[in-house]
Amino acid sequence: MCALKLVSTAVPKVTNKTFKRKYIALGRIVTQWREIMGEKMAAHAQPLKIHYRKPKRKGGKASATLDIAASSAHASLLIMQKGVLLEKINHIFGEQLVTDIRFVHQVTNRNEKPPKNTKPLTEAEKNSLSMMLDKIEDNELKQRLGSMGEALLKDKHE
Repeated sequence: MCALKLVSTAVPKVTNKTFKRKYIALGRIVTQWREIMGEKMAAHAQPLKIHYRKPKRKGGKASATLDIAASSAHASLLIMQKGVLLEKINHIFGEQLVTDIRFVHQVTNRNEKPPKNTKPLTEAEKNSLSMMLDKIEDNELKQRLGSMGEALLKDKHE
């Protein structure tokens, strides 16, 4: 006799690998957006989503297209930089993951606030943060947590 299984337990097992990679990739692009786009253009464009395509032949690599939202004027400037952008994006992943960029014409709703004038961290705060991060071996994770810790401590000042 065959036992019935809930769909809610079966679906995550099937989709977990695909969605996990998709959202991790988009998350890495979002967190490194300023480095990819440059300071000026990062405020005028934003990543929307990644579309994955299955390999055309067995054993081939999957490819992806990144959708970027930008106004018509900024999209026309970015089209000329498409090759450089693809190179920067794929450098993040260490492989040729994103093979195309599609520009979606829409106004980006980025109402970025100017950076706050904050006081630098005190020596005691720097030492405390450094001690908390001391045992973390992954340098990228250590750097990100350090940045987050600094931001939290600076917000506490205000």
